[in-house]
Amino acid sequence: MYALYSTVLSLALVAYLPVAAWRRRGRQRSGRSLAQRWGRIGPGLPAEPRCWIHAVSVGEAAAAIPLVQAISRRWPELSIVMTTVTATGARIVVERVGGLATHRYFPIDLPGPVRRALEAVRPRFFIGLETELWPNFLRALAMRGIPTMVANGRISDRSFRRYRLVRSLMKRMLSRVTVFAMQSEEDARRIIALGAPPERVIVTGNLKADRSEKPNQCDPVWETMLRPDGDRLTLVAGSTHPGEEDAVLDAYQLLRQRFAGLALVLAPRHPERGAEVAQLVRDRGLPVVRRTAFGDDADGRDRRAVILS
Repeated sequence: MYALYSTVLSLALVAYLPVAAWRRRGRQRSGRSLAQRWGRIGPGLPAEPRCWIHAVSVGEAAAAIPLVQAISRRWPELSIVMTTVTATGARIVVERVGGLATHRYFPIDLPGPVRRALEAVRPRFFIGLETELWPNFLRALAMRGIPTMVANGRISDRSFRRYRLVRSLMKRMLSRVTVFAMQSEEDARRIIALGAPPERVIVTGNLKADRSEKPNQCDPVWETMLRPDGDRLTLVAGSTHPGEEDAVLDAYQLLRQRFAGLALVLAPRHPERGAEVAQLVRDRGLPVVRRTAFGDDADGRDRRAVILS
């Protein structure tokens, strides 16, 4: 089963190489991230003993912040290596917990990259945020006797339907996880239905509820856009995916016929799509201001469409 999985994954990677090369054109540090994805973690790791926390992208990295802080307080002698798959997730780690954790990119789930990465990091334990389930990686951890935890675990409707199609593989893979800390009773029920040992499953709630954010130092333009002002309204569309922005903009243009001063805050799920979504707005003849450009745009307070990035 593992050999078949590795073969299919290898073929998928070969097919994806042209797309990856196109997307990486002109990007800085792409060579380093690619080497790390192949398990070549490189020098500069913190001193042992170390633990490994994995958060695939922005949302998971943000949710992991209180966990990183708690581990650092509880075991100050323990170094933390934190991995992501995306560059935007890496930025969250560096900016928010760079003083507590060392960032690396997560290895591709093939035996070679996984082995090289584990030999380099040598973690005392591994924590994966939400439900990052990688068969070869989990098997390698179990073979080395490294305890494994799924934290802030969740199983969406779509994932549950997909996982049920390969339940035999799921049961074998889940048997290698030491503890499942799930967000809700329904998430716990689903992970047990997929083969997780019930005695290892607990419900802990959502880590995002434990985040203690400092007050935002907002740009005056940003504050103006979001602050209620008499009859002025703001429409917020958050975590949008490709294709959804057109529907939001259709609704926004209809609503503006009734509410002339209506502002729109449009936040794509993946921040790297900011420029793409901004162009969608411009194509409709609507003015746009990017949050990252607020400092350079003196007229931002008069705009009626905002793209978060």
